[in-house]
Amino acid sequence: MMKKVLITGGAGFIGSHVVRRFVNQYPNYHVFNLDALTYAGNLENLTDVNGASNYNFVKGDITDAEFIQDLFAQHDFTYVIHLAAESHVDRSISNPIAFVMTNVVGTVNLLNAAKHHWVDKFEGKRFYHVSTDEVYGALGETGMFTESTKYDPHSPYSASKASSDHFVRAYHDTYGLPVVISNCSNNYGSHHFPEKLIPLAIHNIRNNKPIPVYGKGENVRDWLWVEDHARAIDVILHKGKNGETYNIGGHNEWKNIDLIHLLCKIMDKKLVRAEGSSAQLITFVKDRAGHDLRYAIDATKLKEELGWVPSLQFEEGLEKTVDWYLNNQSWLDHVTSGAYQSYYQDQYEKR
Repeated sequence: MMKKVLITGGAGFIGSHVVRRFVNQYPNYHVFNLDALTYAGNLENLTDVNGASNYNFVKGDITDAEFIQDLFAQHDFTYVIHLAAESHVDRSISNPIAFVMTNVVGTVNLLNAAKHHWVDKFEGKRFYHVSTDEVYGALGETGMFTESTKYDPHSPYSASKASSDHFVRAYHDTYGLPVVISNCSNNYGSHHFPEKLIPLAIHNIRNNKPIPVYGKGENVRDWLWVEDHARAIDVILHKGKNGETYNIGGHNEWKNIDLIHLLCKIMDKKLVRAEGSSAQLITFVKDRAGHDLRYAIDATKLKEELGWVPSLQFEEGLEKTVDWYLNNQSWLDHVTSGAYQSYYQDQYEKR
């Protein structure tokens, strides 16, 4: 029988790459993409698979418990890959309740539906919860996050994701629900909504607008190419062990300011501008409240147990990312219109 895969948040940045991979890699799977199509959900991310016979889009909100129960009743899902989440830290500071509703209540609604509809037949099922390295808090100048690192979230966003992780583990321990969790580092690549650092900087450089950098740009992040993340999710779903957590990282730490300077250099080359001209757009803004200094993922477990390693060096991946945005300006123009402009002004231009 054809396996049915429910991917939540599949119209978003990471979700669209996961949907595309599963639709193309597994013609014997039927992929259901559930997305509420909020500001970051964009079906234009998936125009290349929209007509596929093994793909369906379902518009709906994971905070609607009755809707989720009905959806599970209609389809005997084999797997759930749960990516739907509010994910931008700045937005969580402005509106934490929205993050509680989507990231915590929404996750529990999905867990309840899986528990109810998979009861007494967990064999072959799997609930895969996609999380973040931000649940671990911040690191000093040394050390890395492992799967056993104590949780220490510092923002409403990371607190909501930590809570959802705990609920997923609790449903495994209490009810025997077959679950896996992954915690990933910062993603980059195509189709990224331009409130995040890299697509925001690309868009602003192209339009000769200031590039906002928090504080002095000293914060360090581990960057993971989104297609490598989708491949890791594929591997963990099929080969991971129930009840286990897997960290996914790019082995690729960069200070924000160094990343921006590299991006400026690439953009100068691509746009045929004088070297150093884009860097003049860098503008330091007031630091984010509770801004964690450094994240770094130790993905040794994923490598040794499941054989996954990143496929790209960062410089190569960043150049591919720049090329995509420059070649898809109409996509970028579309998503940076309307409500996003008001948000941008509130977060950056009024600082």
